[in-house]
This record gives sequence, C-alpha cells and structure tokens, in this order.
Amino acid sequence: MSWNFSTEPEFEKKLEWMRTFVREEIMPLEVADLSPEAFTQVSDGLKQQVKDQGLWAAHLEPELGGGGFGQLKLGLMHEILGASVFAPSIFGNNAPDSGNAELLAIAANEEQKEKWMKPLLAGELRSCFSMTEPGAGADPTMLTTRAVREGDEYVINGHKWFSSNGSHADFFIVMVVTDPDAEAHERASMIIVPRDTPGVNVLRDIPVMGLSHAAGDKGHAEILYQDVRVPAANLVGEEGQGFMLAQKRLGPGRIHHAMRWLGQGRRAFDMMCERVVTREVKGSTLSQKQMIQDMVATSKAELEAARLLTLQAAWKMDQGGTKAALTDIAIIKFWGAQVLFNVIDRAIQVHGSLGITGDLPLEEMYRNARSARIYDGPDEVHKVTVARRVLRGYEPHPVPSEHIPTRTEEAQKKFAQYLEAAS
Repeated sequence: MSWNFSTEPEFEKKLEWMRTFVREEIMPLEVADLSPEAFTQVSDGLKQQVKDQGLWAAHLEPELGGGGFGQLKLGLMHEILGASVFAPSIFGNNAPDSGNAELLAIAANEEQKEKWMKPLLAGELRSCFSMTEPGAGADPTMLTTRAVREGDEYVINGHKWFSSNGSHADFFIVMVVTDPDAEAHERASMIIVPRDTPGVNVLRDIPVMGLSHAAGDKGHAEILYQDVRVPAANLVGEEGQGFMLAQKRLGPGRIHHAMRWLGQGRRAFDMMCERVVTREVKGSTLSQKQMIQDMVATSKAELEAARLLTLQAAWKMDQGGTKAALTDIAIIKFWGAQVLFNVIDRAIQVHGSLGITGDLPLEEMYRNARSARIYDGPDEVHKVTVARRVLRGYEPHPVPSEHIPTRTEEAQKKFAQYLEAAS
C-alpha cells in the first residue's frame, strides 16, 4: 500500500496563514495580562478573522458549518494549533466541543442538530462528554450509570468524573447503561442532558496535573446524576449504540490530539535548539557537546516518526473510515504522548533551572504532557489493543517454519565437508 500526504497549493497557503496568525496574534495572549472580559473581546475578534479565512470549525462538513477538510488536512492544521493552548478554541476546534459536534453530526436527528449541534458550532453553547466513572477506570464495559425508560422519559442515576468542561457546559452527552443484560459492547447508549435538568449535581472540578485555565480548558468535573428525567427524544442514535458512537467520536479526536502534541513538541524542540546554540559552557556552546547533540538528534527522529505515523493514520481514516485506522490510531495515542513527554523533558534539561520556572512555558507543557499518557485511555490499554490486532495475523507454527530457515540434510552434509576440509 502506498500513502499520499500531499496537499494542494491553495491549502498550503491556508496553513502558512495559520502559522503566522498563531505566532503573531495568538501566542502573545499567553503572557498578556487581560481581564476575562478583555480576553473575550480580543478572542472574539480573532475568531472572526478565522471565520473570514474559512477555517472555523474545520472538523465538520460544509453543510454543517465546517470546512470539510478530511482527517489528513485537519491533522496538519492541528499540528499548528497545538503550539498554543489558546489556538484550538479560537479556531472552533477545542475539546470536548469539537468531538461532541462530530458525534452529533454522525448520530443526531435533525431536531437535535438544530437544538444542540448548530449552536455548539457557532460558539453559542458549550458541551461536555460525560462517560468516565470512578469505578470503571479505562474499561467502558464496567460503566454502571443507568438510564431506565419510563414512558416517554429516561431516568438517569449514576456517578461520573473527569467530565471535561462539565462546570461550564450547557448540555452533557452522557454515556449510560440502557440494557445491563446485553452483550458487553451493546449495553450502553448516549443521551443528551441539559445542564438545568433537576438532579444534575456538579460536585466539583477535580484538581488535576496540567490543568490550564486558558480558553477552552475549564476543568474536569465530578457529577452526580440523581433521578434525572429527560425526554426519550434526547437519545442519540439508537439504544445500544453507545460504544460504537464513542469509537467514532474518539478516533478522530485521538488523531487531533496527536497532531496537537506534535505542535507542542515542535515548539519545545525549537526552544531547546535555540538554547543550545546560545548557551556557552566551558568554552563552547551546548550545541558542541555530544550529549546535547544526542538529545537533539533523538528528539528530531522521534518527532518525525510520530508525525509520519499520525499522518498515516489520518490518511487511512480518510480512505476507509475509523475502522480502517484502528491499529494506527492506537499506536499514535501512546507513541505520540510519549514523544511529547520526551522532547519537553529534554528541552527543560538543557534550559537548566530556567526550564522549571514559570518564566518559560515548558513547565506547564511538561505537566500537560504527562497527563496525555492517561487521558483518552492510558498508554497500556492502547498497547494491548495494538498487540492484539497485530497478533491476529499470525498462527502457531511448529519449527521449522517459513520464517525460520533450517539446514536440510544435504546442507548439513556440505557443512560437515567444509569443516573437515578446514581442519
């Protein structure tokens, strides 16, 4: 199979505009001392510029208010957006809203799209994806939050946490068990729950490593759903489709995460390289020290490998959908997160004590990078997925097999003759 990651010149111009815009207009906001009101005013102006370029909410099809770029182009865009924590929200691609919009585009009916998806795309509403539970960990088949059908309503009871943006969301997409007796991956469904529904109790924002209070990152809420009644019409898709829809939502999301990690990693890499060609130690710059050269070379190789793996996953998804790229998506989730962590760690090391101060963005980037190896499923889960899918293509073989050449009787005789002649 061959791959083609090329894009047309017109799109390359869009990417170049994005690079300049993020560097010159968005990055300065990281150190600007603005009130929330002033920040909103500035960011609204920047969002309008993005819309004028036709780059707002690029993850959806044009008829839904997006750019219809496909996963490969989206990946290249997210690589640029990853350089700044403010960029995704200014481009209308911040999590969890972007993933929720994609989910609603796939599975919502027309009434749900009008009421929830379109205002979400327009930036008029905020959303929350409420799936993770304290007892279930990384195994969604262990979810216990229940939704019981009573007439024209569902009654929801359960305990969720790490519901990103839960404290500020206008509505929640809640993963619930609708049929506890069904097969493991057919037990759950997704239901839209408006925030003001009685029984929705947002207990707190969980204090977590790497939380940035920048635009688009509003915390990870712990929520109790107690006798929450919502119309049965709020069911997304059909009963039992929860796991299937979650995979459709998380697949593109993981590609976007991995490409944003590359943008963040590239920024840390650039900072490291600028430091090593500037800092002098014992008569020469750090760039002339072999240990530092090893850090630079290894970081460059890891970033390029992660980039190619991610683009390959995006290309496969464009060609055959999420199912065609499942192994690749799992690979980039654990490999990309580890590469991000590695590169930022080395960048901090070459900056010395300056690297662990708040005067540089590296220490916050480091905390975010560490948490990346846990959210959207810990690395170990994705490694298990990759190994299982790879090993399906192999069967037990007694020795000898076609992959283990062995000496035939004739070859053994010739070998013995050789040894005799040599002695």
